[in-house]
Amino acid sequence: MLSPNVEKAIDHILQRDPRYHREAYLFVREALDYTQKNVVRTAKEGIRHVRGPELLDGIRAYGLQLYGPMTLLVFSEWRIESCEDFGEIVFNMVESGLLAKTDQDTREDFKGGYAFDEAFSKPFVPKSRLPEGFSFPESEATSQSS
Repeated sequence: MLSPNVEKAIDHILQRDPRYHREAYLFVREALDYTQKNVVRTAKEGIRHVRGPELLDGIRAYGLQLYGPMTLLVFSEWRIESCEDFGEIVFNMVESGLLAKTDQDTREDFKGGYAFDEAFSKPFVPKSRLPEGFSFPESEATSQSS
C-alpha cells in the first residue's frame, strides 16, 4: 500500500502531465528498487545511485520478469512507447520529490536506450522462427534458459 504522500504526489503529476497511466509511475518506482537490488548492487558499494541507462536495464529485466511476453502490451496500455517515455516519467517523479537526481542526471540519459520490439518481444520468439544461423548473444541465451 502506498503512503498518502506518494498517492498525492502521483495525483499531482497526473494533473500536470496526463500522458502516462498511474500504474506506469508505480512500475518505475518498483523497477528502481529492483535495479538497485539486482543490477547495480555490489558487495563493495551496496545500494547506490542508479544512472538512466542502468535504470533502463532494470526496467527491461523487471518488466520481462513481471509481464513476460505481455510487457509490450502493458507498456502500450500505459502509453509508454520508448525509453524516452521512461525518462519523462522519471523526471516527473523527480520534479514531484518522489525520486532524487544528481547534477549529471538528465532526460537525455534515456534517449536511444533500446528498441522496444527488440527488448521485449525478441526474448519470446521461438528459436524455430529465427533466421537460419541466428543465435542469441550470450547474455540473452542465458536469460532464455531461466
